[in-house]
Amino acid sequence: MVLNLREKFRYAIACPTSMGVRITPDNRMAVHNSNHYYMQATSAESNVLNVASSLGNECLVLTKFVKGSPIAQFIKSDLRSRNINYEGVEVDQGGPWGYRHQFNIADSGFGMRAPRVWNDRAGEVGRTLDASEFDFDRIFGEEGVAILHISGLIAAMSPETTQFCLACAEAAKKYGTLVSFDLNHRATFWKGREEELHAAFHKIASVADILVGNEEDFQLCLGFKGPEAGGKDILGKIESFKGMISEVMVKYPNAKVYGTTLRQVISANEHMWGCLLHADGQWCVEEPRQIQVMDRIGGGDGFTGGLLYGLLKGWEPAQCAQFGWATGVLAASSLNDYAQPADEKQVWDIYAGNARVQR
Repeated sequence: MVLNLREKFRYAIACPTSMGVRITPDNRMAVHNSNHYYMQATSAESNVLNVASSLGNECLVLTKFVKGSPIAQFIKSDLRSRNINYEGVEVDQGGPWGYRHQFNIADSGFGMRAPRVWNDRAGEVGRTLDASEFDFDRIFGEEGVAILHISGLIAAMSPETTQFCLACAEAAKKYGTLVSFDLNHRATFWKGREEELHAAFHKIASVADILVGNEEDFQLCLGFKGPEAGGKDILGKIESFKGMISEVMVKYPNAKVYGTTLRQVISANEHMWGCLLHADGQWCVEEPRQIQVMDRIGGGDGFTGGLLYGLLKGWEPAQCAQFGWATGVLAASSLNDYAQPADEKQVWDIYAGNARVQR
């Protein structure tokens, strides 16, 4: 693989993020008629770290906490159990109308009843992240980070987090850390900030070594032209994405790896799942296969986490694509938002379609 990791680093992957909790009804019930919920600590960015952290690599989230909050304590404990370190200042709640950690309220859907997600982010403490709260020289310079992963969610969450992500990317490049950028467009975050965010996303993409996003992400975040969203079948998207990436490579030549997932929903329980990867001048295509789904949230993050793990290991592009495909499946087979492999063998068994009992 053409990517060059820095020689010495403490953290395999680090990310800026706003940690929160997700509550999901038991037994795939809908939110509006449930009274019993499963709660987990979550964020799109920490979900990506979870593949590498589960497989023995030390990872780090740069975040912020509400002082004295039991939800903050729950999040910290959960991250520690997942081999993910955290850094972040603690701020006073400021009374009942002050700061808090976001609540993501979502069900898994069932059959032809689609999953529904409701984000409750009022007063979210992570929206106020600031570079002055972190010692970047120590984190990126002395301790060292192999890959900085930035998601379009945290990059677009607020004007403060946008500037924070730009500062993280600048510090990463200063110390030889690779930058991974998952564009992850969310229309609600972009409303009224389109011009500002186009400029910021362009800056991050310009220094990124790894770019991840679907066709619509590249169109909406970076301004590339393409067919109308939703206008192609899943196989048609393969050639369309290849054509777009040839344009992306011209505008963003610093990147050496480009990836996307392919998903077609048959029902809430069953999807067609594939992925594409361009690296080292070659395309690696995992054509969509039918998979069973327990909870779809986090499948894309699982793919990115597996891809980054393969890059950390120095694998060939085809292996990275295969592993990312399988860790995406692993995330979709869990009620958690993240893939949590027991070992590499479990992931490769998923790729091979080997679901026989392991004794």
